[in-house]
Amino acid sequence: MTRTVPQPRSSPDAAPGSADAALALRYARELGWATAGRGPLHLLTGESFDVLEVPAEAGHAVLRRGVRTGPVLLSGTRMGLLVAAGGADELPGLLDWLEWGPLAPDLTAVGAGGRVTAPPLPGCPEGSTEGSTGAAVWLRPPEPRQTPGPALPALAGFGSSGGDAPDLVRLVDAAATECHRVRLSHARTGVPTGVPTRGGAGQPLAFS
Repeated sequence: MTRTVPQPRSSPDAAPGSADAALALRYARELGWATAGRGPLHLLTGESFDVLEVPAEAGHAVLRRGVRTGPVLLSGTRMGLLVAAGGADELPGLLDWLEWGPLAPDLTAVGAGGRVTAPPLPGCPEGSTEGSTGAAVWLRPPEPRQTPGPALPALAGFGSSGGDAPDLVRLVDAAATECHRVRLSHARTGVPTGVPTRGGAGQPLAFS
């Protein structure tokens, strides 16, 4: 029996001919990603991907580690690491298994029924999205779905596409580690978590 895959939905809220409508169409055509809303446009999670969210300071530290990731976006003081759909549901169990448990409260996930701000795609003119200019950007943009490449980070052996996919466990462990480092660093300096500090994530602590 042939399975019917639903076509991606572009935002029904974006005004025809608007910059948001044009961006929504690009997301649907080039990536197969569903969108909603306008000013700013949003990407719907839980269908093509989920998102792990961390403080931007911790996220930059993860990227400096060289951990393999999927697409990465920055929205204000939070960084979003795109992972395979279903990854949000796996996060609590993975944190417990990695013995992080409640020690990384700043590592959260957006899954089924959620949404994140849609950054402009490469090639979009500056200021081409309504209400979202500067609010969200791609640090590691997604590749068009026609381009061969590694899949989104997933649990190996649990529905992932195999050895070419970045490992969700390694990514979660790195993200939890850096979130904890940032929290400890800010606790020492009295700076609330989520407020960026110059070089804070790069400060060595008593563990690796």
